[in-house]
Amino acid sequence: MKIFITGIAGFIGFHLARFLAARGDFVIGCDNFNAYYDPELKKKRAQILFKEGIQVLDLDICDSSSIENVVSKNAITHLVHLAAQAGVRHSFKDPQSYVKTNLDGFVRVLEVCRKYPHMKLIYASSSSVYGLNEKTPFSEDDFTDKPASLYGATKKANEVIAHSYHHLYGISATGLRFFTVYGPFGRPDMAYYSFTRSIMEEIPIQVYNHGQMQRDFTYIDDIVRGTASAINLGAPFEIFNLGNNRPEELLDLIAIIEERVGKKAKIEFLPMQPGDVPITFADISKSASMLQFQPTISLKEGLERFVDWYVEERAFSHFS
Repeated sequence: MKIFITGIAGFIGFHLARFLAARGDFVIGCDNFNAYYDPELKKKRAQILFKEGIQVLDLDICDSSSIENVVSKNAITHLVHLAAQAGVRHSFKDPQSYVKTNLDGFVRVLEVCRKYPHMKLIYASSSSVYGLNEKTPFSEDDFTDKPASLYGATKKANEVIAHSYHHLYGISATGLRFFTVYGPFGRPDMAYYSFTRSIMEEIPIQVYNHGQMQRDFTYIDDIVRGTASAINLGAPFEIFNLGNNRPEELLDLIAIIEERVGKKAKIEFLPMQPGDVPITFADISKSASMLQFQPTISLKEGLERFVDWYVEERAFSHFS
């Protein structure tokens, strides 16, 4: 396979690229190295990819002509679209960045796919599409028309727009609803990452909804294997949940970090944040059936791996 990954210097893109290249696929990707979080972390990932023979292009997905040029020049068979403006809370500060990247950028990627109908598209959706859905676990067939955030709304829009392009132009499109992905080289804005940093530095952490939060934390290696299976499948049009199928208490996550770090957290309990939801919980029966997806890494094991990486990386990296 010849695979082009947008957002390749991002958390999931980085790990996916290494996995695909290791199994023998040709992998190339692009990233715009924006400053939503420290670009030095993205550059660090890109340097590692470069050393492993994976080319990382400094391109923005809104530059569709450059994206098309990469697809044509390298005879790309699969486009994995992971580039996006992430984060729920940031959307309150800069909503336009979500419109530009997650909507305009996504349509530009689809327009490239339209010109190369043989190419399979696999794109990142999110558990955020379930929004105010109260039924658990969340199934791909559930109602998803009540997003709790602009970020979730843009990801829902991606799924709807992808369907229209599939219907009109026969584009093969597979959407992956990722559930709270964590692990080494992760995003510093995520709770597990910021909690680890703050606990180590003895800085108070803010815990919302007075700690009554559950998340279907999913380790990066499991997400990568599920994504690779979706690439292999190359379905005409599907949407899959990729989650751990086991919501964990946020306070349990903190306790695991405390134990591994060897320090107690200083916790400030606060009310629920706007745009947040109390629980995420993936029904993975469809993914298990069609992708043979079965997560294997427990929260304890995954967090211990992350903390060990963080401690080692912190010793010589300023982005920690």
